Amino acid sequence: MVLLGVVLLITVVGLSSSATERRLTRRLERMERKLDAIVAQLGVTVEEPGLAEVTALVREGKKIQAIKIYREHTGADLKEARDAVERLA
Repeated sequence: MVLLGVVLLITVVGLSSSATERRLTRRLERMERKLDAIVAQLGVTVEEPGLAEVTALVREGKKIQAIKIYREHTGADLKEARDAVERLA
C-alpha cells in the first residue's frame, strides 16, 4: 500500500513538473519573439557568442563541428543548432 502511494506521488510530481516545464518553455519562446521584434525595430545587430568560429567552421565544410561549437556557446538544442548552421551555410 505504501509502495503504491510512493509510485502515485512520483507520477503526480513527474506530471506536474513536465507541465511546468512546458509552460515555462512557451513563456520563454514568447519572450524571445518579443525581444527579436524589439531588436529588429531598433535596427540593432546582436551577434551570437562564438558565431565567428561557427562561421569559419561552416566555410571549411565542418558542419558537425560547427553545430557542436554553436551548442556549446548558445546552449541551443541539437535541432536549433543544426538549423542555425544550415542558415549560415
